[in-house]
Amino acid sequence: MTVTADQTDILALAREQVLDGGIGLDRSQIEAVLRLPDERTPQLLELAHEVRMRWCGPEVEVEGIVSLKTGGCPEDCHFCSQSGRFLSPVRAVRLDIPGLVAAARQTVVTGATEFCIVAAVRGPDAGLLAQVRAGIEAIRADPMTAEVNIACSLGMLTQDQVDELVEMGVHRYNHNLETARSHFTEVVTTHTWEERRETLRMVGAAGMEVCCGGIIGMGETVQQRAEFAAELSEVDPDEVPLNFLIPNPGTPFQDYPVVEGTEALRTVGAFRLALPRTILRFAGGRELTFGDLGAEQGMLGGVNAIIVGNYLTNLGRPAQQDLDMLEELRMPIKALNRTL
Repeated sequence: MTVTADQTDILALAREQVLDGGIGLDRSQIEAVLRLPDERTPQLLELAHEVRMRWCGPEVEVEGIVSLKTGGCPEDCHFCSQSGRFLSPVRAVRLDIPGLVAAARQTVVTGATEFCIVAAVRGPDAGLLAQVRAGIEAIRADPMTAEVNIACSLGMLTQDQVDELVEMGVHRYNHNLETARSHFTEVVTTHTWEERRETLRMVGAAGMEVCCGGIIGMGETVQQRAEFAAELSEVDPDEVPLNFLIPNPGTPFQDYPVVEGTEALRTVGAFRLALPRTILRFAGGRELTFGDLGAEQGMLGGVNAIIVGNYLTNLGRPAQQDLDMLEELRMPIKALNRTL
């Protein structure tokens, strides 16, 4: 007989189902975790850390990101200061190839194994793909950056574009679902959740690793937060970047409250119990939501990857501060292991 979340203590159930069995929580179980009282959050984080250690191991994957094209995006993602539809301070600029290589070199210095090239577009045109190709060739030609794994985040793709990125040697593709399917139209109206999901399907089928996450704190309910985690589990991504809303000036979400720290930590733990084998990455908004102490608690609560440095249009904390934190926590940085 299947035991449901309301028939027993949810953390006892998760210990048996997730820690011992490696089976992620379902939607109703995730919701039960998200509704735990604050005083049980430390117990949740301890279990989430055990799950991470058993099913992912102790290593932390470090990644740096760079914006190849910033601002001027035609889409209306309500959280994003790069949309050309909003009166945000961000203006459209492009990074040249030497600048791209310089960013890759800075990333490698931190010990990162992943370098993600990002563009604020609905989807890439021929000119942008040509620039990405030239950038990848330049990064591969530099002895310092030749070995780093290259990821891309270029919006929605066609099958031909997917095939072209595979041919370029792109290791992983990021395309976030952003939020629960039932909440998506409250966040974006210029394209659909289904369009994003189709890009992810093509990326996975082509053999690239799938990176898919979203943003917590965009007005979703607890039920929708659980729905989102369950939908990500169905995608079965290699990596889930977990962002927390930064209420950027000039965007429709500029007055939204910052997610409270304990609630955010509980969300981290719940996502780990939903996705026991997935790379769960601390991404944008963690400094604002958690502060320094919360970052450490998150790393001990199921997170096993981190973006170092800045986040596109928002500043992060210095990379060395994160590297020092990992050293203090005795968490080894994942080494590069590429087959050439």
